[in-house]
Amino acid sequence: MRVLIADDHPLILAGIKRALEEDDQFEVVAEARVGSQVLPLVSQTNPDLALLDLRMPEMDGLTCLDRIRKQHPKVKVVILSVSTDPEVVQTVLNHGAAAYIVKSVNPIDLASALRQALDGTVFSAVGLPEKRAQDDAVKAAGLTERETAILKALAGGLSNKAIAKELWVAEQTVKFHLTNIYRKLDVANRTEAARYAYEHGLIDNPQVEH
Repeated sequence: MRVLIADDHPLILAGIKRALEEDDQFEVVAEARVGSQVLPLVSQTNPDLALLDLRMPEMDGLTCLDRIRKQHPKVKVVILSVSTDPEVVQTVLNHGAAAYIVKSVNPIDLASALRQALDGTVFSAVGLPEKRAQDDAVKAAGLTERETAILKALAGGLSNKAIAKELWVAEQTVKFHLTNIYRKLDVANRTEAARYAYEHGLIDNPQVEH
């Protein structure tokens, strides 16, 4: 199974390659660091599957996905991202991705997930955490799915601009949601919101200032 991988972070790129090369059914035939390299490399190497980071310079993974689907319909495309936001996942799948893999997935499971995508047996997200306890905590706090995604990004140390980019929304939309989050959690600022989320089980391992 010939795979093209694309990610603008060298460490992640190397980790993906290492994880796949440990499985003798996969051969990494091309590597891209920016989105604009993806289409030419697909044409040159004719992979069975392209594993693309959602966020890349010059051309994002979603745009690459659309163009590969149009120009190389036989090539399966799997999107890789840090986001677990259901709306982002659904957007990617609606554009025709064979699967959506969260970067927190265990590297041991990566080859299996890609194999399922190639076989057409998975059309959903892989690596989403089991969040029953978190879901209960979110429900108790009265947060929407989008507010929860923004709270997690905030606790991860992302700026409003970075959150907007990650979730494909306007920065003003992020500010609007943050106002609602602060009100619902009865907190005054980002640090208090992150600490509340951690202490009440809404998120894991936030970057809380002490």
